[in-house]
Parts: sequence; structure tokens; C-alpha cells
Amino acid sequence: MLLVEDDDRMAQALATALARRGHTVRRVIRAAEALRHAREAEFVLLDLGLPDLDGLDLLRKLRTVCALPLIVVTARSEERDVLQALRAGADDYVVKPFRMAELIARIDTVRRRTGSAPEPGGGERQVRTGDVAIDPAARTVTVDGSPVRLTRREFDVLALLAEQPGDVRSREEILDRIWGDAFLASSRSLDVHVAGIRAKTGRPALVRTIRGYGYQLGALDGP
Repeated sequence: MLLVEDDDRMAQALATALARRGHTVRRVIRAAEALRHAREAEFVLLDLGLPDLDGLDLLRKLRTVCALPLIVVTARSEERDVLQALRAGADDYVVKPFRMAELIARIDTVRRRTGSAPEPGGGERQVRTGDVAIDPAARTVTVDGSPVRLTRREFDVLALLAEQPGDVRSREEILDRIWGDAFLASSRSLDVHVAGIRAKTGRPALVRTIRGYGYQLGALDGP
């Protein structure tokens, strides 16, 4: 577990709680150290208030070099910061002060979700709609043959919709399957990730909104 936290008291409390759960914790203070040790970690807890670089900028840099499960843990509670972090690839966002049990539960949820993701070659079929190809096994998306880079959670949402392309998935089901909590306040986060899928693929109709209920994979015209 890589803990990027410059507050000594918070770092000590987190390290102690995580150690009791069996995690080996490496605590770093600076963004440069986080980038140096990221590839050695299995999970990242990231504070946004760092002495050498804004945490959101570090998050963007981390996402260019690795796809580690990552939760932002910060005192910043503005919606703008939450949305920017989610768009940059954070798997979850926890605002200080928080209950340690809640953070541990969120870590466990993200670990279960990312740990159960299919590995390349897992045999799941590729799904196509129009010129968009979704490969759940390889965790790739292409549009007109060109790869599109989605965040981990954006891909998870799209892959869930592609499991049964004709089915409509309720918001509660998506939140339960992807976030691990159907009643999470991250309902807004789901909308952010859907918007990210539409924007990055350049296919707004790829995810169809079923008003008052949920989402469905859009049936796009052929290439």
C-alpha cells in the first residue's frame, strides 16, 4: 500500500489501521517519491495537499504510468475537486475527517472490484456497436480501429452495459456492481463517468440514458 500523505498524524493513524488489516504500508510525502515507488505498490491512498505538486496533477501523472487502484483521501470537499479527481482516474474519493471503518470498507470494495476484473485472454467475447469495439477480456475499447483510453471505472461501467447489450441497467445495479454500494452518495460519480465515456469515445449515443431508471449500451449505426 502506497500512502501519499504529508500530515504526520494522519499518516500514522492510517498506517496503524492499515497494518492491523494486514497491509504493508510505504508512506511518502512528496509527489516525486510517489512516482518513484508507484510501480512497486498494489494500492494508492493519495492526499491532494502535497508540498511539491498539487495532488490532482500527481494523480494525472500516475495514471500515465500505471493503473493501480487509487483512492483520494483529502480535506478538499468542493465538488469541482471531486469531479476532477474522478475524471483523472481516481477509483473513489474520501473527504477528511472520515471514519476509519468507512475508509477500510471503501478500500476493500475497490480491491474486490479491481481484483475480480478479467485478465487478458480470459475468453470473454468482444462486443461491437457501430464502429466501437469493447473487449472485456483485454479491457480495451477502440473507435473506428483507434484505441480509446478510459479510466478503470469508466471501463467497468461500459463493460457492465456490454455484458447484455440489449438490457437496461438501473442506477442502483450499476452502483452496486461497480461501486459496491447501491445507495452510495457516488450516484453523481456515475454520471461523471458516463459523461467521460461519451466524451472520450466521441460517441455520445454509446451510453443511452433511460430517464428515471438507468443506462443502456447504445445501438450505433454500422461503420
